[in-house]
Amino acid sequence: MIEPLLLVVMVPLTGAVAALLLRGRALTPVAAIATLATFGAAMALALQVTEAGPQTHAIGGWEAPLGIELRADGLSALMVLMTAAVASIVGFYARTYFRPGVGPDAAVGPSAWSEREAFWPLWLFLWGALNAMFVSADIFNIYVTLELVTLSGIALIVLGGGTDALAAGMRYLLAAYLGSIAYLLGVALLYAEFDSLGIVALGETTTGTPSVLVAVALMTAGLILKTALFPVHFWLPRAHANAPAPVSAALSALVVAGSFYVLLRIWFDVAPAVLTIEAAHVLGILGAAAILWGSLQAVRARRLKMLVAHSTVAQIGYWCLLVPLTAVAGATTGGNAAGWPAAADAWNGGIFLVLSHAFAKAAMFLAAGTVTITLGHDRVDDLRGLATRLPMTVLAFGAAGVSLIGLPPMGGFVAKFLLLDAAVATGQWFYAVVILGGGLLTAVYVFRVVSVAFGSADPAAPPPAAFARTPRVLEVAPLVLALVGLALGLGATLPLNLLGVGAPFPPLAGPGG
Repeated sequence: MIEPLLLVVMVPLTGAVAALLLRGRALTPVAAIATLATFGAAMALALQVTEAGPQTHAIGGWEAPLGIELRADGLSALMVLMTAAVASIVGFYARTYFRPGVGPDAAVGPSAWSEREAFWPLWLFLWGALNAMFVSADIFNIYVTLELVTLSGIALIVLGGGTDALAAGMRYLLAAYLGSIAYLLGVALLYAEFDSLGIVALGETTTGTPSVLVAVALMTAGLILKTALFPVHFWLPRAHANAPAPVSAALSALVVAGSFYVLLRIWFDVAPAVLTIEAAHVLGILGAAAILWGSLQAVRARRLKMLVAHSTVAQIGYWCLLVPLTAVAGATTGGNAAGWPAAADAWNGGIFLVLSHAFAKAAMFLAAGTVTITLGHDRVDDLRGLATRLPMTVLAFGAAGVSLIGLPPMGGFVAKFLLLDAAVATGQWFYAVVILGGGLLTAVYVFRVVSVAFGSADPAAPPPAAFARTPRVLEVAPLVLALVGLALGLGATLPLNLLGVGAPFPPLAGPGG
């Protein structure tokens, strides 16, 4: 029997090839089978890691360094499972969104493929590349998967056609490949120094030498650019706002989370000796600035998709607070188990925030896509009466917003509570204020949209009969994503237990414990 660790990569990539070759009526069943099989493989991998610990697989029986090795610990398995859940629901939405007469259906390329025919191979290819990134056991294979994610992401952005989408795709191309060059230079330096590319092997041998510092700095700069951390976020708002709604959901929920995942692997697994308090605070200050800048831009946004895109810039800032909170907590333990829970809280809270953000942001972008299809626009000031017309869509957007704010019982509350607990326990009051202040700013732009949607319709607006008929699927999918965010808050123990498998800061153990 083929191991789940291999299936999570093989199945979506095989589905992508099949979707590319089998067009027409065969496309829907191929996409459905690939989606269900990949989700099943992700579930099997998560169960296997939970029960048996970290898993490894040498492709073709060739062990590293000659062969390619896959490895999954709790963090990898959780990211694969998150990707499977989000991608499955977004794919369910996309099946209707790209149906002729519903969403946009422009010709793509010289072969005049419809968006639907071009979407599914690219979508499954993106999914497979993300899974390969999460389970890659060496830093060069991670580089390869980063490139595959970039190529499929750019193609998906420009799928809808138009000058705005093309310009957004070119911005993303520029940022992504500048980041790739920096990352690859760092890989080359580490290989020249240690003659190894394996994450585990490098983690056991790297020290704080100048060459390692330069390598990690280059890789960090490249990954920050790919993650769109302030102030190098210039490509993200336009790319996310001008892509088709299912693509925007994937970019915001999954793609930027993938490069952030790699950043964590570099700092905590590949070169932990480089993670000094000063270096961690640099990332923390950039994260705090991202929260402020992204939130203020979201408050000012006039289009709903642009509002949600700027919100992603802010949420990425929250993720980066994980690094200084964890580093300071770990440094203050002094080998004493008494300080260990603060490091575990910071680590678990940051990763859980990535998880809850994925479902909340995907729900918001899908809701924005439904609004655009129904009304023909996404101007925030012209959404009066929307709650009457699309009640489930407004509910999904509001519930996802509550998770981003960090209110109970949503998943975002659990994540921010853990981060706040770590900040208070280690006396990092600046970050505690940033977390609370960012939540207030998030509330401003979320409630701005919801209050307008519940307002009385403009008498001068077209009557409801003039609105486009909205397929029920386009309302249900974002609501399901928002409800998963609720389930994360109510059942946080399950993902946190999985995250503890092989984590640098397991929640129930520590030095001397």
